[in-house]
Amino acid sequence: MTPSVSSAPARPFPLGERAELLAVAETTALVELAEACLAEFGDPVLITPPEVGLVVMQIREPVASERFHVGEVVVTRAEVEIAGARGWAMRLGHDRVATLAAAVCDAVATNGGPLADDVTSLCEATRRCQAEAEAGEWRDIAPTIVHFEELT
Repeated sequence: MTPSVSSAPARPFPLGERAELLAVAETTALVELAEACLAEFGDPVLITPPEVGLVVMQIREPVASERFHVGEVVVTRAEVEIAGARGWAMRLGHDRVATLAAAVCDAVATNGGPLADDVTSLCEATRRCQAEAEAGEWRDIAPTIVHFEELT
């Protein structure tokens, strides 16, 4: 599902939450917004150009709440400076363009200047899409839930 981005001013996201949402934002919308940011502020300074690597994926087992390593996942990360602010991004996979776009958007949001509200709106749209997808998954599995009755 493609998120729709509104132009109304929005509440800024905390840094960690913004990074999480930019990491999963729809690629086309993310790249288009980054291009608008570049048109406004010029080319960024590449602190860490987009690079592909592996990160150990860790999850928590739900019964004993113990963490364990599942394996390694491919990620791309980048760090830039634009308009006097640093931006950082890491996305699953090897899409260097989308990762660089996310880092540019992060820097613009950190700066708080023009287009920062657009970055926040993209993050809000991404969060809405995630919530809708999760609700859809629950609708799909709800018929399979088993309810047990206690015998007395």
